[in-house]
Amino acid sequence: MNPAFYHKLCITNILKGVEEGLSKYSNVSRVALIFVPGENDAIRIFDPRNILRGHESKFKEIFYDNHGVWRQRIKEKIKGQPKGHMVPENDLALSGLISYACCSNDFFYQMWFTDHHPDMCSIHPTERWLEQAACLLVHDYNSRIAAINSSDYVLKNYSLQAIADYIVDEREKGLGPDRKVMIPPILNDILNISKTREEGAWARGTLFFVDPKRLKKISFITKIQKHERPVISNVKHIRKLLVAVENSDRKLVSDGLTVIGITDSEIPPYCVSADFRGDHGFLMLGNEKIASFFDGSFHSTTREAKMVELEELLLDSDLGPEKSTLLFQLISHLVHSASNGRHGCTLVVDLNDITTALSGHVLDPPLSLREPKNLRLACSLLKIDGAVHISLDLCLHGFGCLLDGKSITWENMARGARYNSALRFSADHTRIIVVVVSSDRPVSIIYNGIEINAFSHWRPGYQYTQGPVELEKYLKGAIL
Repeated sequence: MNPAFYHKLCITNILKGVEEGLSKYSNVSRVALIFVPGENDAIRIFDPRNILRGHESKFKEIFYDNHGVWRQRIKEKIKGQPKGHMVPENDLALSGLISYACCSNDFFYQMWFTDHHPDMCSIHPTERWLEQAACLLVHDYNSRIAAINSSDYVLKNYSLQAIADYIVDEREKGLGPDRKVMIPPILNDILNISKTREEGAWARGTLFFVDPKRLKKISFITKIQKHERPVISNVKHIRKLLVAVENSDRKLVSDGLTVIGITDSEIPPYCVSADFRGDHGFLMLGNEKIASFFDGSFHSTTREAKMVELEELLLDSDLGPEKSTLLFQLISHLVHSASNGRHGCTLVVDLNDITTALSGHVLDPPLSLREPKNLRLACSLLKIDGAVHISLDLCLHGFGCLLDGKSITWENMARGARYNSALRFSADHTRIIVVVVSSDRPVSIIYNGIEINAFSHWRPGYQYTQGPVELEKYLKGAIL
């Protein structure tokens, strides 16, 4: 096989595997690579989705404006390093991107990039994913063997191992080398427990794993006799035991092999814990949220609507920073209440000086949402069919409101009546933001008849893509 074609195949194969894997773990993700195979080779870039456009000045400054200082620094860094040893490199800290860079005697330099989604629990598993891509690229690029599909498969299904790699690294930093608690089997058991129902109900409660040598520091309410302690892999038994700690501050304690007992004390640092919340849950390391889990898999999402576009709209309005921030906080509280309750709702945020008249249940007088009891009432009113009407005076003016308007050409019949009614109403009324929460948790922010936070419909493709190009040509192309 032609070496140039083989090298392009290696890079394309690995990049596609990372894209598909991260798109399942997070939202749709793009991936790019800057690399230099040999110390005297030209700097090349592979960016089929244009994720790096807009950062050209940074690349020029680092790679070309320092008169070879960057390349000499890499040479000094890998000097004397054994073959196969990868030395982490400095992160470029590009806005909106997660990256991982390394250098070695086998492959002079490489830096991987992917999207930094705003709703991620933690970026660290994604960094480990990119690190694994770098390791596989070095192996495949230098092996000269055409059978490289295994790398693609590994990266498509790397979420559990990426999380495990990060947890193991952090625990070694804090606790030293540890072989007692095996992290990958624990993560598999957590997923299996989350999929197991007890009398039709999903798991709720907290289970955490502590090193056997640290068990003496745990204040137990009670312990299970040694010969009767259920093994963690017996997920049906563990699911039954979780009933004892659900809806409380009690927790099940495990040494990684069996359940030891029940405690109500705080979870110690560097302990892995699973917070089961019905049809989903969260994986924690100490107090740090690592990932969520649902539908039998781990995911990066916090499962909370960030609504960055709504915050920007309010800040750009003439409300003033203090009032716009408070209004955003109130709306966020209502949206999260509906999302957690798994019911859809519509919020009409009226920024007009004279409140728009809506058909529905009009409140007299309007309820100030600054009052906690009124905010709790508003959360309950969200469950009633129709929209709730909130004005710039931070008051609830109505509920069960009907939204109508003229038909528009960009309606989406796949989204249902609530969404399309909001599109029509927003298109007919100025200075009105409509927030639509679906029962399956997506949140749409609609302004002037346009969903301003619409997800991109781009999906990773396997069509022909141009191979890597020299970074210098890429930068010149950005100027044209």
